[in-house]
Amino acid sequence: MIGVQLAQQLKEAGLTWKPTLGDRFAIPDRDLDDEVFVLSNMTIEVHTTPEGRVIGFNGTTEWALDDVEIDETTWLPREDQLRELLGGSFRSLGRDESGYEARIDLLGEERRFTAATADEAYAAALLHLLASAGLP
Repeated sequence: MIGVQLAQQLKEAGLTWKPTLGDRFAIPDRDLDDEVFVLSNMTIEVHTTPEGRVIGFNGTTEWALDDVEIDETTWLPREDQLRELLGGSFRSLGRDESGYEARIDLLGEERRFTAATADEAYAAALLHLLASAGLP
């Protein structure tokens, strides 16, 4: 699982989250930085309100948190989600004694991104793609 800091970099680079069941997320800057939440139809759901979309914490008695705006959360995409987001640019993932290397093709040039874990290598490649796309 990628950390909140790397996930926040993806968010700032323009990655948008369309919440689906099973997605993990964090709520930074609310003394919950070490907590990972999972979107579930049993306790945590996305609700559409006149003010916008919010994540509702249904039936959570120990938390003084009814809902939080999606903009206040940080999506923690899984390895498979990161790989899918790389789309047609993804070429391969390799591993050696030093870690993982994700390879992508960007405008006919192979780019390589290494990290300790596969999901971190995918995230680094995705950050590069987002920056190349010129998103805010």
